[in-house]
Amino acid sequence: MGINYLKGDATSPQAKGKKMIAHICNDIGGWGKGFVLAISKRWKEPEANYRQWHRERSQNDFELGQIQTIQVEEYIYVCNMIGQRGIKRGSNGVPIRYEAVKDCLDKLAEVAEELDASVHMPRIGCGLAGGKWDKIEPIIKDTLILKGIDTYVYDF
Repeated sequence: MGINYLKGDATSPQAKGKKMIAHICNDIGGWGKGFVLAISKRWKEPEANYRQWHRERSQNDFELGQIQTIQVEEYIYVCNMIGQRGIKRGSNGVPIRYEAVKDCLDKLAEVAEELDASVHMPRIGCGLAGGKWDKIEPIIKDTLILKGIDTYVYDF
C-alpha cells in the first residue's frame, strides 16, 4: 500500500466513508494564500477555528507540530496542521518545518485511525511553504502509510 495520486481538487475528496482533508498552516495566524483559500471557499469553520486557536494561543497548544480537526460535513473533516514557521523565506531558509510536519502527521494518523477516515491532501508544504516533495513524501509514508491509513494526494 502506498500513496494514491489523483488529479483533482483535494477539497472534493474521492473516496467512500469518512474523509479528512489535511493541509499545512503557519505558526503566526496567517490565513489568506494558497490552499486555505480553496478550503475557505467551501467551508467557513476551518478558518474561523484556526484564527480563534491562534488568538487564544496563550491558553492552548497552538504551536509547530500541533493539529486541529474540524468536522465540516457529516463525512468530511479538515485538519489544520501547523508545519510552517512564519510565511517568509529568510535566514533560516523556507518556512516549512519538516520535523513539525512529521509531528502533525503522527497526530493526524491517530485521529484518522479513531475515525476510520481516509486522508486527502494537496502536495502539502510544497507551495508557499517552500518544501520539497522528495522530503515530504517519505514523512507521509513513515506516518500515515505505515499505520495503514488510506492516503490520497491531489494534483490540481
